[in-house]
Order: sequence, then C-alpha cells, then structure tokens
Amino acid sequence: MSEPDSATTPSATEPPRASTREPKARRWWRPERWEEIPHVRSADDLSLGERAADRMRNSMGSWGFVFGALAFLAVWMVFNRNSGFDKYPFILLNLVLSCLAAMQGAILLIAAKRADQISAELAKHDFDTDVEARDLLKQLTSLTEQVHRLTEEVHQHIITND
Repeated sequence: MSEPDSATTPSATEPPRASTREPKARRWWRPERWEEIPHVRSADDLSLGERAADRMRNSMGSWGFVFGALAFLAVWMVFNRNSGFDKYPFILLNLVLSCLAAMQGAILLIAAKRADQISAELAKHDFDTDVEARDLLKQLTSLTEQVHRLTEEVHQHIITND
C-alpha cells in the first residue's frame, strides 16, 4: 500500500476546510423535476393544461396513489360488506372504478403528450448545442491551420537566414 500524498492530505494542525464539493445534484430524469432543467419551459411559461398534466402525472404515477387507491378499495369493501349503500357485488364501486379508468386513460395520454413535448425541447436544445460546437470546432481548426502555416513560415525564415 502506498502512502497518501502529503499535498492532498490535511495535516493534524490545519483547521478543517469547508467542503468545496457542490451538493449532490438532483437526477434530471425525474419527471417531477422538469422545472429544474435549463431550456425546458416550466412554471409561468406553461399553460394551465400543461401544469395540470404535470401535476396529475406526478400524483397518479406514484406509489402514494397506488396505496391510497388500495386503502380506498379496502375501506369501501369492509364498510359495505353486508350493510351499507353498496352491498356485496359492489356495483357502485364497479361504476366508480370504470369511470376512474376511463378518465385516467385520457389523463395519462395528456401526460404522455407533455412528456413528448419535454423530450422535443431537450432534443432541440441538444441539437442547437451540437451546431454551436460544430461551428466552434470549425473555427478552432481554421485557427490551428493558420498557426501551423505561420510556424512553417517562421521555420523557413529561420532556416534561410542561417
């Protein structure tokens, strides 16, 4: 085992330094964090429908929603088992769940459309960045060729003067 480099290890007499490391960045692919990604419209830039689609996608596509729905179903069945307004075959519950499934399908399609819109905005930004990088690369290549030519001229000038 090698000894640690003394330049990188703090000595016992040095006071501890504040961490220069930035806090751990949030994962950009989490759908509820689109507003933190640069070049993606968010907050005030979005229409009411787009904000609603984001909120519904984030709530309906979560474990909280799944467990909440399971708890609702369990409570409904327990309280309406033998007595109550919706007895055993649970016809009203079936109607409610069918309506929920129909609405949830439409809501998920709206949310998927919004996710496609976000992907398109990210792809456009990525393309724009690539075009800028290509232009800069062309400029740098041109400058490098100029420097090479000038270096050869200086070299030829030095050789001919000797």
